[in-house]
Amino acid sequence: MSRTPLVAGNWKMNGRRSMAASLAAEIAAAAPAGVEVLLCPPLVYLDTVASAVQASDVVLGAQNLDEHEDGAFTGEVSAEMLVDVACRYVLVGHSERRTLFAESSARVADKFFRALDAGLRPVLCVGETLAEREAGNTEQVINAQLDAVFGRATAEQMVDTVIAYEPVWAIGTGMTASPEQAQAVHAHIRSRLASSFGAPLAQSLRLLYGGSVKADNAASLFAGADIDGGLVGGASLDAATFLAICQAATA
Repeated sequence: MSRTPLVAGNWKMNGRRSMAASLAAEIAAAAPAGVEVLLCPPLVYLDTVASAVQASDVVLGAQNLDEHEDGAFTGEVSAEMLVDVACRYVLVGHSERRTLFAESSARVADKFFRALDAGLRPVLCVGETLAEREAGNTEQVINAQLDAVFGRATAEQMVDTVIAYEPVWAIGTGMTASPEQAQAVHAHIRSRLASSFGAPLAQSLRLLYGGSVKADNAASLFAGADIDGGLVGGASLDAATFLAICQAATA
């Protein structure tokens, strides 16, 4: 089954308004055909980026959301608010949310379903630490993160979702999983999808690799049979580099 590649740029807590506008416009002007390009800027610049990409095929996503629809949750943002500013996707369970902000897999699952209820496409992030990999627990850790969602989801709910494998040890460290390591984990995730929801859904869902993706390693990573694009961090802050990564996904 043919899956349209997806390359997402997670800008994290970087940039200023002028930079957000110019970077988004430059990416929108040169985004290649044959790949879905997703930008996830800081929340306060969603409107700015939405304006910059509105005449293009580039789509908008958020980096986080709250699991509640409305209420007294100072500083939080709801799925409905994200939809209101033209978001189509939202990251849930990014490793930095799990590690720095102590988000449990149960809370990540709550956010996942809140996103779906509002009409957003969640990008579920999973991954292991270096200690967990060295202990041989990669699949066990990822299974637990997946099961928090899979145990509550129907196949119909999973249709418009994306899963991103991001080894924690390769995020912002310059280390990258080898193409073989990345493909092995993606194959495992697709196998888990098949056992939980059936082979047709498993073959249709896009799986992304995230972990120090760069222009010079993107093509080798994306060559994996079960790798359908990337969740790109620091390299998404430079238009030329990010566009080269997008181009690599079309090969």
